[in-house]
Amino acid sequence: MVVLIKILGIDESGRGCVIGPMVLCGILINEEGEKELIKLKVKDSKKLTPKRRQELAPEIEKVASHTVILRVPACKIDANRRKGVNLNQIEAIKMAEIINLLEPDKAIIDTPSFNSNKFRDYLWSKLDNKNVELVCENFADQNYPVVSAASILAKVDRDQTIEELKKRIGYDFGVGYSHDPRTIEFLNELAEKNGGQLPIYVRHTWDTAERIMNEHSQLKIISFFKKMFERKKPIS
Repeated sequence: MVVLIKILGIDESGRGCVIGPMVLCGILINEEGEKELIKLKVKDSKKLTPKRRQELAPEIEKVASHTVILRVPACKIDANRRKGVNLNQIEAIKMAEIINLLEPDKAIIDTPSFNSNKFRDYLWSKLDNKNVELVCENFADQNYPVVSAASILAKVDRDQTIEELKKRIGYDFGVGYSHDPRTIEFLNELAEKNGGQLPIYVRHTWDTAERIMNEHSQLKIISFFKKMFERKKPIS
């Protein structure tokens, strides 16, 4: 009897956004499943339209024996970064959780760091099973169908999460990244309204958020002293 090895692909979406969670997806398949993913013509999610990602998502789930989605909210990312745990380490810890849960024979990771060996070593230290074959490469989402499939499901989940957030707060803030003018406009409006404070779904430790919070906090202080001065100003 031929024993098919279990292959796990892991990728993320929303790693660099200033609003919303980072979403990680793990997809477990066997060697036959890999052929099915090739037939589906999966590719890096960034190279697909939102409509095509939505179409592929249920087909990918049919091929996979297991799928796992982990969302790391903005407040958790901030809490870890304040304790000295950087974003690469946060991602590696969550990837290790997926590997430990699904127990693959081989795990293929889209490495977020240019130093793939350093990332691999840190991830390896978090694994329960040291016998798993671990492949950590830059652009794995372009080179391995199982990682491409994981990138698609991660992106679909994050997009849905962001749309739900927009509906809940009643504001279309765009994609939630610092390069989006609508996102920056939204953050400025929030900070102005709340005296420099931003809600927990915003990553406070991001440079963009820190700058906006500082600017509006200073404006609040200036406004306070201006009012105090006007109150004390003698009547002529």
